[in-house]
Amino acid sequence: MEEKELFDSIKSLLLKNMEKGGGRKKSYFHFTRPSPGTYPYQYFWDTCFHVYILCALGEASMAKSHIESLMALQKEDGFIGHMIYWDRLKPNRLPDLLQSLPRFRNLYKSHMSALIQPPLLAQAVQRIYNITGDKAFVEKLMPGLKKYYQWLAKNRDFDDTFLLTIISPYESGMDWKPSFDIPLDFTEGKATKKLFRKVTWVDFRNFLNNYKLERIWEQDYFLVKDAGFNTIYAQNLETMACLCELTGDGEITYFKELSEKVTQAILKLMYHEKDAAFYDLYGKNNEPIRILTPTIFYPVVLEGIPAEIKTSVIKEHFFNKDEFQSKYPIPSVAMKESAFNPNESVYIWRGPTWIVNNWFLHKFLMENEYSREARSMVESIKTLIAKSGFREYYNPFTGEGYGAKEFTWAGLVADMMLMEQGRWNDIEKNKKD
Repeated sequence: MEEKELFDSIKSLLLKNMEKGGGRKKSYFHFTRPSPGTYPYQYFWDTCFHVYILCALGEASMAKSHIESLMALQKEDGFIGHMIYWDRLKPNRLPDLLQSLPRFRNLYKSHMSALIQPPLLAQAVQRIYNITGDKAFVEKLMPGLKKYYQWLAKNRDFDDTFLLTIISPYESGMDWKPSFDIPLDFTEGKATKKLFRKVTWVDFRNFLNNYKLERIWEQDYFLVKDAGFNTIYAQNLETMACLCELTGDGEITYFKELSEKVTQAILKLMYHEKDAAFYDLYGKNNEPIRILTPTIFYPVVLEGIPAEIKTSVIKEHFFNKDEFQSKYPIPSVAMKESAFNPNESVYIWRGPTWIVNNWFLHKFLMENEYSREARSMVESIKTLIAKSGFREYYNPFTGEGYGAKEFTWAGLVADMMLMEQGRWNDIEKNKKD
């Protein structure tokens, strides 16, 4: 598939999945559904992905509207939920109902869920600025951005480690990730209905607790520090420092130093030297979960991680044919793990390839002497799209598409392609000129 044809098909998909509404006495909204039938709501990190895609397509105005829509219902204390129910108030699934506060008004008014998702927001705003130079747009958003990241630091760093804790598997963005089996006390490897009941019970207990975070921490039934989530947190704190500098805000040092503290905590608490991997942690004692998923790689993108550790993690696992070197990388759990299932399943993130893992690691690989692997990732995604279309996830051996149809995440390949060609640098240079 030629570049123009691919970009046109990505743009067509996003336009087809877009929704606009509100106005008058209601908040205006403009967002892209990840998949019209399966995921019809506005999701937090999906919206950030859509910003990257829209910017790659030259649609910065739409990207701005997406961010404004995402922040439109932000609470006064800074909280932003992982799902926003605009004019589609009826939950798709039972877990969706349990993931909101138990409020009668949620049955008839637009509202957010009570959960969070990986905090990519600052980087998404920075991407818009990098291609538009619209400083006024950033200045308008800064009060809300600062409140959001301050809310995370205040409310989810329960034990003063500087690392954030998630209270539901769904907060990770990787719902059925096998490393969560350990805190859930699920020992059967391949997912079953028993796992479904355990995950649903977590959300039900959160719901019964009215999402009172102090109470949830005390009861300690699902407390996880996710390596991927916290890597994204550290990145975005660094980005917040950059945005503060851009806008003349006085909190540059606060965000810069907090980013460094989070990075050092990731290194100290999550890195397992013998295994050469960054593991998720669970419980109040921060026990490592020694299950290999792609988030073992995520912290290598952070500047504060020593180069020799980055090299060890990549060489030990990324190139391991028993773990992550499939025909269509990167499988969502190491192929040697007992949970691995490459086929379609309602229990997602347990084997098949998800585009976001490739996208997240692509820039690091490209800039750190792994350019061949970075190019291979791009070609692999292009092949998957040509072979199976825009699907939620793909078989890592055959490339067969699974899950939701007309799913937008594969469109991230547009961002990766511009990065490969050095065209993002050209775009940003022209903006500055």
